Amino acid sequence: MAKMKFPAFFISSLAALSLQAQAPEALRVVNLLQERNLLPPGPIPAPTPCLPQDLQKLNCNPEVFRCTLTSIPQTQSLLNKARLPLGLLLHPFKDLSQLPVVTSSSIVRCRSCRTYINPFVSFLDQRRWKCNLCYRVNDVPEEFMYNPVSRSYGEPHKRPEVQNATIEFIAPSEYMLRPPQPAVYLFVLDVSHNAVETGYIDVVCQSLLENLNSLPGDSRTKIGFITFDSMIHFYNLQEGLSQPQMLIVSDTEDIFLPTPDSLLVNLSECKELVQDLLKSLPQMFAKTMETQSALGPALQAAFKLMSPTGGRVSIFQTQLPTLGIGALGSREDPNQRSSAKDVQHLSPATDFYKKLALDCSGQQVAVDLFLLSAQYCDLATLGCISRYSAGSVFFYPSYHNQHTPAQTERFQKDLKRYLTRKIGFEAVMRIRCTKGLSIHTFHGNFFVRSTDLLSLPNINPDAGFAVQMSIEENLLDMQVVSFQAALLYTSSKGERRIRVHTLCLPVVNSISDIFAGADVQAITGLLASMAVDRSVTASLTDARDAMTNAVIDSLTSYRTSVLAIQQPGLLAPACLRLLPLYILGLLKQKAFRTGTSTRLDDRVFAMCQLKCQPLAYLMYLVHPSLYRLDTLINEGPQNIDDHIISQPRVLQLSVEKLIREGVFLMDTGSVSFYFWVGRNCNPVFLRQVLGVQSYADVPLNMNHLPELDTAESGRTRAFIGWLREQRPFYSVLHVIGEESPLKSIFMQNMIEDRTESALSYYEFLLHVQQQVSK
Repeated sequence: MAKMKFPAFFISSLAALSLQAQAPEALRVVNLLQERNLLPPGPIPAPTPCLPQDLQKLNCNPEVFRCTLTSIPQTQSLLNKARLPLGLLLHPFKDLSQLPVVTSSSIVRCRSCRTYINPFVSFLDQRRWKCNLCYRVNDVPEEFMYNPVSRSYGEPHKRPEVQNATIEFIAPSEYMLRPPQPAVYLFVLDVSHNAVETGYIDVVCQSLLENLNSLPGDSRTKIGFITFDSMIHFYNLQEGLSQPQMLIVSDTEDIFLPTPDSLLVNLSECKELVQDLLKSLPQMFAKTMETQSALGPALQAAFKLMSPTGGRVSIFQTQLPTLGIGALGSREDPNQRSSAKDVQHLSPATDFYKKLALDCSGQQVAVDLFLLSAQYCDLATLGCISRYSAGSVFFYPSYHNQHTPAQTERFQKDLKRYLTRKIGFEAVMRIRCTKGLSIHTFHGNFFVRSTDLLSLPNINPDAGFAVQMSIEENLLDMQVVSFQAALLYTSSKGERRIRVHTLCLPVVNSISDIFAGADVQAITGLLASMAVDRSVTASLTDARDAMTNAVIDSLTSYRTSVLAIQQPGLLAPACLRLLPLYILGLLKQKAFRTGTSTRLDDRVFAMCQLKCQPLAYLMYLVHPSLYRLDTLINEGPQNIDDHIISQPRVLQLSVEKLIREGVFLMDTGSVSFYFWVGRNCNPVFLRQVLGVQSYADVPLNMNHLPELDTAESGRTRAFIGWLREQRPFYSVLHVIGEESPLKSIFMQNMIEDRTESALSYYEFLLHVQQQVSK
């Protein structure tokens, strides 16, 4: 038989590949105290691992799976010497435009470590393949010899599983512990006087009415509603009733389900009753005088109702729970909001919400929390219900339908995305890595069921995760290592599916190669997650010190172990030139800042976001993007989907970049755009983009750009629209002038400038240099 060549086979060619070929730019020496314009003009691409081209072109998309170090050290002692964090960042259920889906009666996996076959295994011959994680040799099953894409036989290495680093399998029955569950949605609404005052109930009911037909699911989809104040109200929506029937349980000490079989109903069979309820709910409680909130008992009721099936519970809460189990008192001292001392009460006041979340997780129920409140709600405690059940937290501080139109618009747009986005039920995720590497800490919303298995009752496309790793055994005879994340879930249509992502990275034995492969954004993301944990388990001061030390340690290691010639200044390799800036951004971020008045719930929500946002969105929280808009015509336009979109440069976050003749846009990610208008801005631009005659005519609370028939208006709106399209949630636009009440928030994001309580970027660099030179 003629010998066949298998591309995934030539991993040995890596040995000859010196990383120095790509290293010069990454390792170019930058004196941070002298080079001020470090920001690249546009988005920062993830570094490309130094692999042979045939392997790299098969590698996983960095938006889905990336590592803090794209070159893995051979030994833990080498990693310790580099003093860089080693970990993975994942966005496993990201909405993808292209996803190969394979239906097969048997899914090919390693018999020893259960790794899924992937592009980085090696074929010893047509009938045998070697696992890239544990090196066991496995047989190729007969049916794998046939390639369904090319309809040819005898080329297993050309099958889609071996040609795609991200792939989805439709799973056979052995991947099910029980028949796949239907999509089940339960909405639990606070209807106390406080809740009715905010007007949020109208928005939720209207949004549900508009999107009922777009909820992910099939003919089995179920839906139910609970409302609560000092009592719990259930709604019988059984087919055949002429109108929804409210059933009230007033004893919150002993929660029971009044009619267990008719509270969660088939959506398609009972749609009219559901619509009737949604139309009448806002009026039902309009005149209520009930001020109490029995959130704990309402959650117990939700758990009882959802336990038999699993599914998603959406909680809407507007105040501190005051009644029954889970009641909380205020722990915030407003006088301490800007204290430079340590922040108290970052950990939960009671373990009730965590325990209930773990019970929910065991029954495949996730709880999402929407917190809409002007007062302190103790998110540090309430957030546990989502954190441990793999839910999400949404926060709308000072929400009011009439008084905060921008918040209302954001809430409406967020709800639409939330109700219609993809969802996976009863999911688990396991991350495997090559023998010698081990995973030790996970970050995100989930419950760790066993050492490496994450329990995710729901998985959504906007959830990010991070893991820390160590090197337990030396990787001496390996040229590459691989990481594989496998997410097993039930689709909203009741299919059991497995989404698999595999990442391959080179192993190196020199410290300069480790630095050359450092991914500064991934490092920042991992350090942010680690610092959130540190704030809660130790203190905020500890977390801040640890982040500063991460910069000092890595630059000290670079200076002593990589630089051949010692030079004066604060020196960094080009690939890490932004690390001090990003860490300063984190130190000034709501989650970690001191000395600036920060409400406790705002701080805790910022911490939630840093732990759960995929890296691309997290970076806006760390370092917002600032652009000048009144000069768009000169900026390199790009043709995107047949539209010409101007691409202005990203500017440094410093007041010295703002000029009174200019107009600037600050993009802070998932919540807000700030459209800053300078006092001496050209009146022609104001007329053509804002539709006003002069600076004095710019309204105080403008949240939309008018659609004017001018080239400037079209260009500006196209650029902002293009930025919006790149994120799942809606960012509200705030037009602000120099007298605007929002100006202080805009200025707080100028992280390179000095404030009363925080160093400027240059001062921070001097502090780091002082420590590095010791």
